[in-house]
Amino acid sequence: MTTSTDTELFATIRAQLYTAVVGDILDTLGRTHQFLPPEIRPLRPEMKLVGRAMPSVTSEVHGPQKKPFGFLTEALDQLEPGEVYITPRIVQPVALWGEILTATSQQRGAVGAVVDGYYRDTAQVLERDFPVFGWGTYAQDSSVRTVVSDYRVPVRVGGVLVTPGDLIIGDIDGVLVVPQEVEAEVIEAALAKASTENVVCKAIDAGMSATEAFATYGVL
Repeated sequence: MTTSTDTELFATIRAQLYTAVVGDILDTLGRTHQFLPPEIRPLRPEMKLVGRAMPSVTSEVHGPQKKPFGFLTEALDQLEPGEVYITPRIVQPVALWGEILTATSQQRGAVGAVVDGYYRDTAQVLERDFPVFGWGTYAQDSSVRTVVSDYRVPVRVGGVLVTPGDLIIGDIDGVLVVPQEVEAEVIEAALAKASTENVVCKAIDAGMSATEAFATYGVL
Protein backbone atom coordinates (compact mmCIF):
# COMPACT_ATOMS: atom_id res chain seq x y z
CA MET A 1 0.00 0.00 0.00
CA THR A 2 1.21 3.49 -0.78
CA THR A 3 2.46 5.34 2.29
CA SER A 4 2.87 9.08 2.78
CA THR A 5 6.56 8.52 2.13
CA ASP A 6 5.71 6.83 -1.17
CA THR A 7 3.43 9.69 -2.13
CA GLU A 8 6.29 12.16 -1.66
CA LEU A 9 8.74 9.86 -3.44
CA PHE A 10 6.47 9.36 -6.44
CA ALA A 11 5.88 13.11 -6.72
CA THR A 12 9.63 13.80 -6.64
CA ILE A 13 10.34 11.22 -9.32
CA ARG A 14 7.58 12.55 -11.55
CA ALA A 15 8.80 16.12 -11.21
CA GLN A 16 12.57 15.67 -11.38
CA LEU A 17 13.59 12.29 -12.81
CA TYR A 18 13.25 10.19 -15.95
CA THR A 19 14.14 6.62 -16.86
CA ALA A 20 17.42 7.46 -18.60
CA VAL A 21 19.07 9.07 -15.58
CA VAL A 22 17.77 6.42 -13.16
CA GLY A 23 18.95 3.67 -15.49
CA ASP A 24 22.43 5.25 -15.60
CA ILE A 25 22.67 5.08 -11.82
CA LEU A 26 21.57 1.46 -11.77
CA ASP A 27 24.37 0.72 -14.27
CA THR A 28 26.97 2.22 -11.92
CA LEU A 29 25.72 -0.12 -9.18
CA GLY A 30 26.11 -3.16 -11.41
CA ARG A 31 22.35 -3.45 -11.99
CA THR A 32 22.78 -3.47 -15.75
CA HIS A 33 19.62 -5.30 -16.80
CA GLN A 34 16.70 -3.37 -15.28
CA PHE A 35 14.93 -1.99 -18.36
CA LEU A 36 11.99 -4.01 -19.62
CA PRO A 37 11.98 -4.97 -23.34
CA PRO A 38 12.11 -1.97 -25.70
CA GLU A 39 8.85 -3.04 -27.38
CA ILE A 40 7.01 -1.90 -24.25
CA ARG A 41 5.98 1.67 -25.01
CA PRO A 42 3.49 4.12 -23.48
CA LEU A 43 0.04 4.25 -25.02
CA ARG A 44 0.60 8.00 -25.39
CA PRO A 45 4.10 9.58 -25.55
CA GLU A 46 3.55 11.97 -22.63
CA MET A 47 2.38 9.27 -20.24
CA LYS A 48 4.58 8.80 -17.19
CA LEU A 49 4.36 5.95 -14.71
CA VAL A 50 5.63 5.78 -11.12
CA GLY A 51 4.40 3.16 -8.67
CA ARG A 52 4.89 -0.16 -6.90
CA ALA A 53 4.88 -3.41 -8.84
CA MET A 54 2.00 -5.86 -8.49
CA PRO A 55 3.11 -8.70 -10.77
CA SER A 56 0.80 -11.37 -12.13
CA VAL A 57 1.52 -14.62 -13.97
CA THR A 58 -0.26 -14.98 -17.31
CA SER A 59 -0.29 -18.52 -18.68
CA GLU A 60 -1.19 -19.64 -22.18
CA VAL A 61 -4.20 -21.92 -22.76
CA HIS A 62 -6.01 -23.21 -25.81
CA GLY A 63 -9.79 -23.02 -25.80
CA PRO A 64 -12.55 -22.40 -23.21
CA GLN A 65 -11.64 -22.98 -19.55
CA LYS A 66 -13.68 -24.01 -16.51
CA LYS A 67 -12.66 -20.69 -14.97
CA PRO A 68 -12.40 -18.13 -17.80
CA PHE A 69 -9.48 -15.70 -17.35
CA GLY A 70 -8.24 -17.72 -14.34
CA PHE A 71 -7.54 -15.44 -11.38
CA LEU A 72 -7.58 -12.21 -13.39
CA THR A 73 -10.57 -10.67 -11.58
CA GLU A 74 -9.13 -11.63 -8.19
CA ALA A 75 -5.79 -10.05 -9.14
CA LEU A 76 -7.51 -6.83 -10.17
CA ASP A 77 -9.77 -6.70 -7.13
CA GLN A 78 -6.85 -6.77 -4.68
CA LEU A 79 -4.83 -3.99 -6.32
CA GLU A 80 -3.85 -1.29 -3.85
CA PRO A 81 -3.38 2.48 -4.27
CA GLY A 82 -0.10 3.37 -5.94
CA GLU A 83 0.41 -0.04 -7.52
CA VAL A 84 1.20 -0.97 -11.12
CA TYR A 85 -0.26 -4.13 -12.63
CA ILE A 86 2.50 -5.91 -14.56
CA THR A 87 2.53 -9.19 -16.46
CA PRO A 88 5.06 -10.99 -18.70
CA ARG A 89 4.85 -12.13 -22.30
CA ILE A 90 3.07 -15.16 -23.71
CA VAL A 91 3.47 -16.75 -27.14
CA GLN A 92 0.00 -16.10 -28.57
CA PRO A 93 -0.69 -12.53 -29.78
CA VAL A 94 -3.59 -11.35 -27.63
CA ALA A 95 -4.69 -8.22 -25.82
CA LEU A 96 -3.59 -8.48 -22.19
CA TRP A 97 -5.25 -5.21 -21.17
CA GLY A 98 -8.45 -3.31 -21.95
CA GLU A 99 -11.18 -0.96 -20.81
CA ILE A 100 -12.77 -2.96 -17.98
CA LEU A 101 -9.37 -3.81 -16.50
CA THR A 102 -8.55 -0.12 -16.63
CA ALA A 103 -11.81 0.87 -14.93
CA THR A 104 -11.26 -1.65 -12.13
CA SER A 105 -7.66 -0.58 -11.61
CA GLN A 106 -8.60 3.09 -11.40
CA GLN A 107 -11.35 2.31 -8.91
CA ARG A 108 -8.80 0.47 -6.76
CA GLY A 109 -6.35 3.39 -6.89
CA ALA A 110 -3.75 1.69 -9.09
CA VAL A 111 -1.60 4.06 -11.14
CA GLY A 112 -0.90 2.12 -14.32
CA ALA A 113 -0.41 -1.15 -16.17
CA VAL A 114 2.59 -2.68 -17.93
CA VAL A 115 1.99 -5.65 -20.23
CA ASP A 116 4.68 -7.41 -22.23
CA GLY A 117 2.18 -7.71 -25.06
CA TYR A 118 -0.79 -5.93 -26.61
CA TYR A 119 -3.73 -3.90 -25.31
CA ARG A 120 -7.14 -3.08 -26.78
CA ASP A 121 -10.18 -0.81 -26.23
CA THR A 122 -7.61 1.87 -26.88
CA ALA A 123 -10.00 4.77 -27.45
CA GLN A 124 -11.80 4.02 -24.19
CA VAL A 125 -8.58 3.63 -22.23
CA LEU A 126 -7.30 6.92 -23.63
CA GLU A 127 -10.49 8.64 -22.47
CA ARG A 128 -9.68 7.47 -18.94
CA ASP A 129 -6.13 8.88 -19.14
CA PHE A 130 -4.71 5.80 -17.43
CA PRO A 131 -1.01 5.05 -18.09
CA VAL A 132 -0.77 1.79 -20.04
CA PHE A 133 2.53 0.51 -21.44
CA GLY A 134 2.71 -2.34 -23.94
CA TRP A 135 3.55 -3.29 -27.52
CA GLY A 136 0.60 -1.54 -29.16
CA THR A 137 -3.00 -2.14 -30.10
CA TYR A 138 -4.40 -5.55 -31.08
CA ALA A 139 -7.97 -6.54 -30.33
CA GLN A 140 -7.79 -10.35 -30.17
CA ASP A 141 -9.39 -11.45 -26.90
CA SER A 142 -7.44 -13.29 -24.23
CA SER A 143 -10.42 -15.22 -22.78
CA VAL A 144 -9.81 -18.53 -24.59
CA ARG A 145 -6.06 -18.01 -24.93
CA THR A 146 -4.74 -17.02 -21.49
CA VAL A 147 -5.44 -17.30 -17.80
CA VAL A 148 -3.93 -15.52 -14.82
CA SER A 149 -2.54 -18.41 -12.80
CA ASP A 150 -1.04 -16.42 -9.90
CA TYR A 151 -0.45 -12.88 -8.73
CA ARG A 152 1.54 -10.82 -6.22
CA VAL A 153 4.51 -13.11 -6.84
CA PRO A 154 7.93 -12.49 -8.45
CA VAL A 155 7.95 -12.72 -12.26
CA ARG A 156 10.46 -12.15 -15.03
CA VAL A 157 9.57 -9.71 -17.80
CA GLY A 158 12.05 -9.90 -20.67
CA GLY A 159 14.50 -11.51 -18.27
CA VAL A 160 14.14 -8.72 -15.69
CA LEU A 161 13.11 -9.89 -12.23
CA VAL A 162 10.10 -7.98 -10.94
CA THR A 163 9.29 -8.49 -7.26
CA PRO A 164 6.09 -7.25 -5.59
CA GLY A 165 6.72 -3.74 -4.29
CA ASP A 166 9.62 -2.92 -6.62
CA LEU A 167 9.62 0.64 -7.88
CA ILE A 168 8.39 0.93 -11.48
CA ILE A 169 9.25 4.02 -13.52
CA GLY A 170 8.00 4.44 -17.08
CA ASP A 171 8.11 7.19 -19.68
CA ILE A 172 8.60 7.66 -23.41
CA ASP A 173 12.08 6.04 -23.18
CA GLY A 174 10.89 2.79 -21.61
CA VAL A 175 10.01 1.06 -18.35
CA LEU A 176 12.55 0.55 -15.58
CA VAL A 177 12.46 -1.70 -12.50
CA VAL A 178 14.26 -0.37 -9.42
CA PRO A 179 14.74 -3.14 -6.82
CA GLN A 180 13.60 -2.13 -3.35
CA GLU A 181 16.93 -2.98 -1.73
CA VAL A 182 18.77 -0.26 -3.70
CA GLU A 183 15.89 2.14 -4.19
CA ALA A 184 16.93 4.87 -1.73
CA GLU A 185 20.53 4.91 -2.97
CA VAL A 186 19.45 4.98 -6.62
CA ILE A 187 16.97 7.83 -6.27
CA GLU A 188 19.36 9.98 -4.23
CA ALA A 189 22.13 9.54 -6.80
CA ALA A 190 19.73 10.05 -9.72
CA LEU A 191 18.54 13.37 -8.31
CA ALA A 192 22.15 14.52 -8.00
CA LYS A 193 22.95 13.41 -11.56
CA ALA A 194 19.85 15.10 -12.99
CA SER A 195 20.86 18.34 -11.29
CA THR A 196 24.37 18.10 -12.73
CA GLU A 197 23.01 17.38 -16.20
CA ASN A 198 21.02 20.59 -16.03
CA VAL A 199 24.21 22.49 -15.21
CA VAL A 200 26.04 20.81 -18.11
CA CYS A 201 23.30 21.69 -20.60
CA LYS A 202 23.41 25.32 -19.50
CA ALA A 203 27.21 25.37 -19.86
CA ILE A 204 27.01 23.89 -23.38
CA ASP A 205 24.26 26.34 -24.32
CA ALA A 206 26.64 29.08 -23.19
CA GLY A 207 29.37 27.82 -25.52
CA MET A 208 31.33 25.14 -23.61
CA SER A 209 32.43 22.18 -25.76
CA ALA A 210 31.21 18.66 -25.01
CA THR A 211 34.80 17.59 -24.31
CA GLU A 212 35.34 20.38 -21.80
CA ALA A 213 31.95 19.80 -20.22
CA PHE A 214 32.65 16.10 -19.70
CA ALA A 215 36.10 16.81 -18.30
CA THR A 216 34.61 19.37 -15.93
CA TYR A 217 31.45 17.62 -14.78
CA GLY A 218 31.95 13.95 -15.64
CA VAL A 219 28.50 13.71 -17.17
CA LEU A 220 27.50 13.14 -20.79
